[in-house]
Amino acid sequence: MVAHFQGDQLPTWIEAATSTTELPSLRSFAAQHLERDLYAVTAGLTLPWNSGVVEGRVNRIKMLKRQLFGRAGFDLLRKRVLLA
Repeated sequence: MVAHFQGDQLPTWIEAATSTTELPSLRSFAAQHLERDLYAVTAGLTLPWNSGVVEGRVNRIKMLKRQLFGRAGFDLLRKRVLLA
């Protein structure tokens, strides 16, 4: 379902996961979390777009911020982000 962009099969999978008695943690995850955000999860499993590039940039900025914590001010952080 994930590798082949088959998000339309998600409601069937959630129904099968909530009816299982062998894995209570999977049942509660499917019932509580996936059903709550069904449209967002279906879109994530169906559409080819993702936010990986943005998340990579945010991760890099957070790493720079951690490196400079306590050593420099916002001006140096801004220069390092813009130059990197």
